[in-house]
Amino acid sequence: MKGTILAGGLATRLRPLTSVTNKHLLPVYNKPMIFYVLEAMQRAGIKQVLLTSSPDHNGDFANLLKTGDEFGLRLYYAVQQNPTGGIADGIALAEEFAGGEKLLVLLGDNIFNFNLRNTVSEFEKKEKGAVVFGIEMDTDSKQYGVVEINDDGKVLSIEEKPEKPKSRIAQTGIYMYDHRVFDFIRKLKPSARKQLEVTDLNNFYLQEGTLECKIIDWWIDAGTSYDELLRANMMVAKKVQEGELK
Repeated sequence: MKGTILAGGLATRLRPLTSVTNKHLLPVYNKPMIFYVLEAMQRAGIKQVLLTSSPDHNGDFANLLKTGDEFGLRLYYAVQQNPTGGIADGIALAEEFAGGEKLLVLLGDNIFNFNLRNTVSEFEKKEKGAVVFGIEMDTDSKQYGVVEINDDGKVLSIEEKPEKPKSRIAQTGIYMYDHRVFDFIRKLKPSARKQLEVTDLNNFYLQEGTLECKIIDWWIDAGTSYDELLRANMMVAKKVQEGELK
């Protein structure tokens, strides 16, 4: 199984912090934001990772991360020419890299401490399907993709930023896909936001009954706003001081 990290986008909501740098290179407490997802890949047992970014900042990642040896990974780089094309558009860049293998996808501004290794091992044994990871929100979940599941954990629906959420489970930026993901992406049509939406991609698997949802304990989408970036710094600082994170 291979991995891909999506670190593109324009991060206009974080300007002027991102006027001359990529948001995933901003500091979160004691290290750059991008380090947290690289460490998550390492914990998951992934060895080869493709990092996608915009043309302006791809070289900055290469200068910082180099070959990935510091993380026990072999890093490769790809340029997303349209940084506002959506998550599924970024995943599509990994087709040649994946080489028919299953794929673990992480968004570069997601911070979490859940160890994905067991789920990766289970997923590698499956013939087909996809896995999304969700978290129960204390507040309104409608600013995210919302996952509805039944008492047995079966996914009933996923909706992107619904006005009336059917659950409090937000879809995080952690996904696992079988080799067919690229065929499904080719079938996608741009949304009203002119993006290839990951929720639409996940719905292909939902419709055939092969989509699973795993619930994790904590997660921060650090790149969405000043407040979330501040919250990420404060939470990570606390967890480092308590020994939960390094």
